[in-house]
Amino acid sequence: MRIDLTGRTALVTGSTQGIGEAIAAGLARAGARVAVNGRSAERTEEAADRLARQVPGAELVPVAADVTTQEGAEQALGALPQVDILVNNLGVFGSADPLDITDDEWRRYFEVNVLAAVRLTRLCLPGMTERGWGRVQYIASDSAVVIPAEMIHYGMSKTALLAVGRGFAKQAAGTGVTVNSVIAGPTHTGGVEDFVYELVDRDLPWDEAQRAFMREHRPQSLLQRLIEPEEIANMVVYLSSDQASATTGGALRVDGGYVDAILP
Repeated sequence: MRIDLTGRTALVTGSTQGIGEAIAAGLARAGARVAVNGRSAERTEEAADRLARQVPGAELVPVAADVTTQEGAEQALGALPQVDILVNNLGVFGSADPLDITDDEWRRYFEVNVLAAVRLTRLCLPGMTERGWGRVQYIASDSAVVIPAEMIHYGMSKTALLAVGRGFAKQAAGTGVTVNSVIAGPTHTGGVEDFVYELVDRDLPWDEAQRAFMREHRPQSLLQRLIEPEEIANMVVYLSSDQASATTGGALRVDGGYVDAILP
């Protein structure tokens, strides 16, 4: 299957590292103009430079803006002629004793992980429906379904994204615009290697170490290794394509079989 996104413009929020950066690279390889987004102008420019080296000839637009605010969202969209593909990847996570999570922290997780995505969807969807083509995606997590006891606030926000995606898919029904969520499983991102080596023998080579970690600490995984960000990006690129025109309102899993269920 050859995916060609030439002529499409994509905005990937939180794309200066990790899964977001991999998604930006995947979309660029498929020919899309990609807006690379982060809050810091310096980090955003650095990420765009890295992506330009990875994908020669890519059309990249560094967009430094805090999309968790109305002003920042409008600033980001104002830097682009239009948005055909919106990937709501930005998110925060962390562990905490559930009884110690303050009201302000609950609100922060909702504001960053959910409301920022809702706001951008609200701003982009009318133009997409008017043009008769568009793709909106939300990067969720296995934590949306398997709520971690130590990250209830994070899990709540990712569960909410699944509801948001389904709801906006109904709003876009019959317009040529598709809306989906991607459920990412345990992923090899920055800092994960250090975390893994805190729990397994530091003398093990990385491939063996991550497999030991998965066997001992994430035994539900059928993949039995961490997912690479590019593997999540592959799903996002497909959902961004014409080939995925009949897939909407879904919660598609790239979780390595981590969630022990047939349906999300």
